[in-house]
Amino acid sequence: MTLDDIEWRVSPGLTDYAAALTEMEARAAAIRDGNARELVWLLEHPPLYTAGTSAQPGELLAPGRFPVHVAGRGGRYTYHGPGQRVGYVLLDLEARGRDIRRFVHGLEGWLIDSLADLGVEARREPGRIGIWTGRGAEEAKIAAIGVRVRRWVTLHGFAVNVDPELSHFAGIVPCGVADHGVTSLAELGWGTDMSALDAALLTRFPSFLQGLAAGGARLVANSTKSLEQSGSRRYNVT
Repeated sequence: MTLDDIEWRVSPGLTDYAAALTEMEARAAAIRDGNARELVWLLEHPPLYTAGTSAQPGELLAPGRFPVHVAGRGGRYTYHGPGQRVGYVLLDLEARGRDIRRFVHGLEGWLIDSLADLGVEARREPGRIGIWTGRGAEEAKIAAIGVRVRRWVTLHGFAVNVDPELSHFAGIVPCGVADHGVTSLAELGWGTDMSALDAALLTRFPSFLQGLAAGGARLVANSTKSLEQSGSRRYNVT
């Protein structure tokens, strides 16, 4: 399978979240049935909060500020809005080793490498979810990850803060992490060009795919509606 077999879509403007969720779920079913290509879909949403399968009611600090959508992905509350690059990654893990941990680890590495191409030093942090940058008082989260796997097709993906309104994150406890803030490429002084991030993601995408193709230990869901855990990360598997 080559990159030509995967659709790379960039949607202009703001995409309604509910409509995107419906389309993503239909596309995942079509991929599983062999009726559609895999998809990487880059877009932006209007301001909203999403609740993952581990969301805690007390972590929604400003009810009514923005619409709240139940996302069906792993994770807790997160924010989406203009200036944030959301990436929905729909890949067939049946053909890529059935290894969910490898997929999520690869997704993290893809973002870290793409941000490095833009001059941003980013990393994983043990015991936390998402992608982090800075040290000490400057430490903050720059990207969130939340995935679902249905019949071995991945749904949802990541959100990278390019130049969102960071005050909007104050309405939730982002991903359940209360002790650290969030940041953006703009806040760090690396510009606001969404297309530059998109180009870096596309450049690094083949390496991400190669990592999935390398195989590795298998992670098999033992039933529908089960949750697989790796450290603090939770992946919704159906």
